[in-house]
Amino acid sequence: MAMDYAEYERKCDEVRKVNAGYLDIFEHDLQGLAPRTIEKHLNNVEFYLNEFLLYYDILTMQQGTSQIGWYLGDYFIRKCMWSTPGTIKTTAASIKKFYKSMLTHGLIEQRQFDMLSDEIKDNMKDWQADCARYNNPDEEYYLWD
Repeated sequence: MAMDYAEYERKCDEVRKVNAGYLDIFEHDLQGLAPRTIEKHLNNVEFYLNEFLLYYDILTMQQGTSQIGWYLGDYFIRKCMWSTPGTIKTTAASIKKFYKSMLTHGLIEQRQFDMLSDEIKDNMKDWQADCARYNNPDEEYYLWD
């Protein structure tokens, strides 16, 4: 049974409230970093949790561990005007750091964190190259090690 828009928004608001608690935990765990760095990590993760994971469906933070490839390999490249190969890498670092915090606090399982980490490690270069091609379709782009 399909839900109407008001019900969808109500459920999204419920998830956003829960996500606010996760972001508070994460912010506490980031203490000791520069305020600007903390803000960047929080902004990257907040967008992932409260925009992307609620865009097509209503997905929880825990379900987000399996969505990183779709996010960084497609959505982020196409929908975020600020996407560059560099912002893909920094966004991935923020999200990985967030999920490490959630693991430390027992809010996700080790296998979920490992899956997310492997997905990032195995696909980063491809995501960055895809982003570069999307942003500059007439130029060739290579990532050299």
